[in-house]
Amino acid sequence: MDASAELPASMKAVICHGPEDYRLEERPVPRPGPGEVVVRIGSTGICASDIKCYSGAPLFWGDEHRKGYCQPPVIPGHEFVGEVVALGDGADERYGLELGDHAVSEQITPCWDCRYCRRGQYWMCQVHDIYGFRQASFGSWAEYMVFPANALNYKVPKGLPLHHAVFIEPLSCSIHAVERGEIRFGDTVVIAGCGPLGLGMVAAARMKSPERLIALDLSDDRLEVAQRCGADLGINPDRVDAVEQILNLTDGYGCDTYIEATGHPAAVEQGLRMIRKLGTFVEFSVMREPVTVDWTIIGDTKELTIHGSHLGPYCYPTAIRMLEQGLLPMDEIVTHRLPLEDFEQGIDLVASGLTSVKVTLEP
Repeated sequence: MDASAELPASMKAVICHGPEDYRLEERPVPRPGPGEVVVRIGSTGICASDIKCYSGAPLFWGDEHRKGYCQPPVIPGHEFVGEVVALGDGADERYGLELGDHAVSEQITPCWDCRYCRRGQYWMCQVHDIYGFRQASFGSWAEYMVFPANALNYKVPKGLPLHHAVFIEPLSCSIHAVERGEIRFGDTVVIAGCGPLGLGMVAAARMKSPERLIALDLSDDRLEVAQRCGADLGINPDRVDAVEQILNLTDGYGCDTYIEATGHPAAVEQGLRMIRKLGTFVEFSVMREPVTVDWTIIGDTKELTIHGSHLGPYCYPTAIRMLEQGLLPMDEIVTHRLPLEDFEQGIDLVASGLTSVKVTLEP
């Protein structure tokens, strides 16, 4: 039986109509179908991939080589936490949720029928409906949103502040990237990029107990936050030769694991130069443009293990637990909290990266 609070007829929502064409509009408040959940958004994040979509990156809008992923008009937003305000038939039993609970949903709503979903690899679902980009899964830059019946939903402890809980999605992605790094005791691990995701990777990698955990970033302020997340050392490649410093710290061998989280092509080449032979390279970033590197380094020179990393499968419970335990300095990571109406200011803050780490919108 459906359960719902009294919902208004309309809501404010940011609508993506195309590159650099995002508008605040009035839209109907969603009502839940069978197995669906409606939440009132408490906090929603602006991700680097949102910026690349906004600015017209080919991955989202297509070019002569590929079809674009974004399907306008669509409500953006895949980092969020909300209060449950309506439950479709069967949703309460399926997800263990009640009205008034705080909840999150994994960023992908799997089809559960393709080859990958049937094998438990749902994060690579062939249909690939991720909130905020596809019309089947409208996102969270709005006052309300619906979790479809195929979604993976989790209850969030009410003791966790909403502007901290919004970090569950990016932290889950960070944890998965660290898992892909195959870190062992005694390893030297380098994480390139100390944005929100890179900082989450530092905290997750710390839990793997490497011998050395090194963060790279062009911002000294972010490097200081990285050390409070667990990094042993922060290196600014603008100030020193980062490759030379890593080689000096490792008797000339190089780091064992390198995780790229900057989104800049130069960080890929940098990683190939500073990683040791037989090392593990994790590529996480969504690049705006294709990246060209010397593949001979990967094969004949170093015989590297190369892993991609996508989304945060099976990592949401761990992310929630890490935030509950206070393993990250969240009040330093969430630097800006803006009303939904100021979404353009938020986009500018994230795009510049000069004064912000994590920017959230609070409808």
